[in-house]
Amino acid sequence: MDVLRQVFSVLLVFSLLGAVLWGLRRGGKVSFRGVFAGKRTQGHTRSIVVLERLVLTPQHTLHMLRINGCEVLIATHPQGCTVVAQPGAGERSIGAEA
Repeated sequence: MDVLRQVFSVLLVFSLLGAVLWGLRRGGKVSFRGVFAGKRTQGHTRSIVVLERLVLTPQHTLHMLRINGCEVLIATHPQGCTVVAQPGAGERSIGAEA
């Protein structure tokens, strides 16, 4: 009898938690979309955006990033990472024509 009571108590607690989460999602208070997908909620912009990724070898990769509007080329390797190219004071982006 005690085991049956414990099982029903656990089921009651889980059902109450599910009902609260369902109610919060219906009311727009909670969103789980951005948690697992890596997306931001509306109104927020990202300051770092991955533009492109090129795998050279299993341990070496080039990453083209846009950081606050400036493009940066970063190389990752087993010893760490290196900034390969970044715009100077007068440039807007890498490869911009003068």
